Amino acid sequence: MSMRRFVQFSRIAASILVLSQAPVALAQPQLPTLGDRISGIFSLEEEHRLGRDFLRSVRRSAPTINDALLNDYVVNFTHNLAVHSDLQDHRLAFILIDSPALNAFAAPGGIIGVNGGLFLNAHTEGEFASVMAHELAHVSQRHFARSVEDAERRRIPELATLLASVILMGSGSSSGPAAVMAAQGRAIENQLRFSRQNEQEADRIGLRTMVNAGYDPNDMAKLFERLMDMSRFSSRPPEFLLSHPVTESRVSDARSRATRLPVRAVDNGIEYHLMRSRMQVHYEANKTTAVDNFTRALAAARTPTDEDINRYALAVAYLANKQHAQAHEALDILLAKEPNRITYVVTKADVFTDSGQPQAALDYLERHLRINPSNHPLTMAHVSALLARQDFTGAVRVLERHAVARPEDHDLWYLIAETQGQAGDISKVHQARAEYFILTGDFRSAREQLNYALRIETGRDNNLPLVSRLRQRVSDVEALQRRTQS
Repeated sequence: MSMRRFVQFSRIAASILVLSQAPVALAQPQLPTLGDRISGIFSLEEEHRLGRDFLRSVRRSAPTINDALLNDYVVNFTHNLAVHSDLQDHRLAFILIDSPALNAFAAPGGIIGVNGGLFLNAHTEGEFASVMAHELAHVSQRHFARSVEDAERRRIPELATLLASVILMGSGSSSGPAAVMAAQGRAIENQLRFSRQNEQEADRIGLRTMVNAGYDPNDMAKLFERLMDMSRFSSRPPEFLLSHPVTESRVSDARSRATRLPVRAVDNGIEYHLMRSRMQVHYEANKTTAVDNFTRALAAARTPTDEDINRYALAVAYLANKQHAQAHEALDILLAKEPNRITYVVTKADVFTDSGQPQAALDYLERHLRINPSNHPLTMAHVSALLARQDFTGAVRVLERHAVARPEDHDLWYLIAETQGQAGDISKVHQARAEYFILTGDFRSAREQLNYALRIETGRDNNLPLVSRLRQRVSDVEALQRRTQS
C-alpha cells in the first residue's frame, strides 16, 4: 500500500475511533419516545407497516393453504394464546404456508407464519402452543427492532477495528491478515450471540405464556428433543432449526425452567388433532394410502377420544378419495355425539357438495349459519355449495358481505374476482382483482385494474360516488407504492 493510501486509511480509522469513543448521546440512536428502549429505531406503527409489506411479499412468492378450517384454527388459537402473552399490539396477521417442512416464523408488526409441516411434527396442542408462544415472544419483545438497534450500536466500533486491521495489512505487518479475520469473526460472533439471546428470551417468555394459557411447560422440551432426533438422522435439519437452532443446553434449559413452573392437568384439545388430521391427509399423495392408514389407526384406538380423532381423519381421507358414502357414515357417528362441532358440520357439507348434492349442503348448513352467521368455515362451505349449484349471484352476495369482515384475506378477494366474472359483472371483477393485487404487493397491476373499472363506471349515469371511491383507491395504491419504494 502506498504511503498516501496508508495516511487516508489512518485518518478514516481515527475518525471512526473518535466517534466510537464519543459520549453515549452521539454513539447511540436517539432516545425512545413511545415508552420502550427501541422505539427510537422503529415505532410500533412503523413495525406494523413494515410487517404488512413483508406479508404482501410472502403472499406473492409462497404457496399458501386455502383451507378455511385450518386457517380459522390458526387465527383463533393464536389470538387466544396472545391474550396470555406480553404482546402490546394485538394487530396480528397470519399466513399458512403450503409446505410439509417444519417451520414457523415471526416478522415485525405481528406477522406469524406457519408451515403445514408444523402440524405434522407437533404431536399435541401443547407442542404446537410452544412454537406459537415462542413466535409471539419474538413479536412482543420486538426482536427485529432490537436487532437493528444492536447492529447500529456495533457498526462503528466493529468498522473501526476492521479498518485498523486493514491498516496493519497495508503497513506490511505479518499480523494483518489474522487481525482482519479476527475482526470479522468477532462481528459474526456478536451477531450470533445476539440471535441466541433472542432465542433464549423467546423460550423463556414463551414458556410463561404457555403456562398462563394452561399448557404443560414440558411440551416445549419434548418438541425440542424430537427436533434434535430428526436432525441427527437427516443430512439436512428441519427448516425450523436453521433459524431456531436447538442445542442440548437449550433443551436442558427448557426442562429446567419447566420444573420451576406449575403443571396443570391439560386438555390437549381434540380440535388440534382434527386439524392435524386434515394436514396429514393434505400431504398424503396417495389418498387410498391415507384411508388404509387411518382405518388401522381407528381399529387400534384405545380411548373414545382417539376413536373420534381417527374416525374424523378417516372421514377426511374418504372425502379426498371420493368415497362419499363412507365419509357420510363416519361423520354421522361423530355428529351423533357432537352435532354442533363446526369442524364436523363443515366437513359433512363438503361431502354433500363434492358428491354433487349442493342443495343438500345448503339445507344442512342453514341452521348452523343462523347460529353462527359470520363464521368463516361455515360461510366458505356455503359459498362452495352455491358455486356448485351455479348460483353465482348468490355466491357473490355472500362473498362481498364476508369481505367486509375480512378485508385483508387475499384468497377471498381472488375468489370474489372469479365469481364476479361468472356472474357477469366485469367492473367488479377488476375491482376485486385490484384488492387481491394490493394484498400481494403488485401495485402496478392493482392500478391497472382500478383504471379498467374506472373506464367502465365513468360512462354510466348517476355513478359519481363509485367513481370517486375508485379514484381515491387509485391514490391510495400510488401512496402505498411510493412508501414501499422509498
